[in-house]
Amino acid sequence: MGIVGRKTKTRQVSTLRLERIQRHLDKINKPPVLTIQSPDGDLIDCVHKRKQPALDHPLLKNHKIQKVPTEMPKGMKLNVQRDDGIKGVMSGGAWQMWHQNGTRCPKGTVPIRRSRVHDVLRAKSLYDFGKKQRRFSSLSRRSDAPDVVSGNGHEHAIAYTGSSEEVYGAKATINVWDPSIQVVNEFSLSQIWILSGSFDGSDLNSIEAGWQVSPELYGDSRPRLFTYWTSDSYQATGCYNLLCAGFIQTNSRIAIGAAISPISSYDSNQYDITILIWKDPKVGNWWMSFGDNTLVGYWPAEIFTHLADKATMVEWGGEVVNTRANGQHTSTQMGSGHFADDGFGKASYFRNLEVVDTDNSLSSVNNILTLAENTNCYDIKSSYNNKWGTYFYYGGPGNNPQCP
Repeated sequence: MGIVGRKTKTRQVSTLRLERIQRHLDKINKPPVLTIQSPDGDLIDCVHKRKQPALDHPLLKNHKIQKVPTEMPKGMKLNVQRDDGIKGVMSGGAWQMWHQNGTRCPKGTVPIRRSRVHDVLRAKSLYDFGKKQRRFSSLSRRSDAPDVVSGNGHEHAIAYTGSSEEVYGAKATINVWDPSIQVVNEFSLSQIWILSGSFDGSDLNSIEAGWQVSPELYGDSRPRLFTYWTSDSYQATGCYNLLCAGFIQTNSRIAIGAAISPISSYDSNQYDITILIWKDPKVGNWWMSFGDNTLVGYWPAEIFTHLADKATMVEWGGEVVNTRANGQHTSTQMGSGHFADDGFGKASYFRNLEVVDTDNSLSSVNNILTLAENTNCYDIKSSYNNKWGTYFYYGGPGNNPQCP
């Protein structure tokens, strides 16, 4: 169809700009074998796995897709029945909304959430579409502190490993909630970061996965499974999900960026997701598995510098954007919107924090450090028990009398 200039709620959009956006969308939305309409309004395109966006990357021109990793981390337990009253999101079968009508992507294809013009128009610019802003400013900082000097109004409540360890992966089970977001360009996420490089230079490498609520990126307030990567401190490289060339998907049933369902509710049913990211010891790609060891895909070693070798720090926890839209701290919630002290069923948690070491073994994280920039707004409390291993509660309401 011909593109004409159109009014969005906020501004007139020029025909030229729409054409530029359409060209970009034509590049990232690959021709589908089949399209599935999701009840939440998403369109899920089943794209032949060799036609997915990742393979447009100049460094992946001759990349042969790795079907499975050469090995899983040692000590990966098989899926066992749970008796702790918490439900894994996948245990019920339909854990992504687009699964609900029963249609599946055919073998040999991967499900990709289609991006549309209005998705791009919500971003600051076409260049910013699908990208995180830099998380930190280069204020003076302790060399072992994670990259969370609160630049750009990003606030965190995180646990992290001590500095300069050699790490080859990380795992956690993350409680899923739907925190409310005050303004459209803020977000709230709960994720794992796998990091290497310098925090105050321009060469930080990061691999990230978890759930996020981001009205700007998705046009709604549902928690969604997401991935992220960068090899230059969130500057020119990397993006969320499959919004640029990078992450290679191998799974035909999990759509990255799709809504997670069901979600936890206060003092009621709790749902969580398990994410494991580890480096294939032979090939060097960083694999992601979800739930009970379901492989999702991998970040190829070629797209990184430092992470092509190893990671030096892992972070787990929550991040929000605080734009101070009306001169006050945002009321965007982190986690469940409740402080750590409220505990199970009320505050959000990460449990069974583990790292993958030099010989590809998973082990519980022992000496965890925690950080929250402003504990009156969002906080974190870590602990240990036999069932949950190393775990923490985290989050908060943002704006309140103590957090003006």
